[in-house]
This record gives sequence, C-alpha cells and structure tokens, in this order.
Amino acid sequence: MQGLQIEKDVPITMSKRMTYPYKDMDVGDSFFVPNGKMQTLSNANWRMGKKLGARFTARQVEGGVRVWRIQ
Repeated sequence: MQGLQIEKDVPITMSKRMTYPYKDMDVGDSFFVPNGKMQTLSNANWRMGKKLGARFTARQVEGGVRVWRIQ
C-alpha cells in the first residue's frame, strides 16, 4: 500500500483498563464507578458473575454507576 510507513521500535501503549473489586465483595457490598458506562459494567458483572459463581447488579446513579453483589 502506498502512503503507509512502517515504523520500528514503537512501544505498545497500555490501556487504562479499570480493575473492579468483584473478588473482594460479600453479598450486600457495592462499589461506585464515577462516570461509568452502564453497558460496560453490565458486561463486567456478567463475566465476573460466571467466573465467581456470584450475581451482581448495577444501577445508574448521580455521577456514575453503582454495582452491588446480590448473591
């Protein structure tokens, strides 16, 4: 392809992926994600729920999203 330049030794940028405290939560515990996106947290809840054998729910609240462990 013309117009594209191959570059060498360019470091890979690291994503700013958040780590949520699912593993440390007991039933009734919650955490708040400022400016969180509901879809992102719903997906994370589902994945971690399957992995941990637990259930989580999320609600949009003022300023972000709050996640609770419900089972």
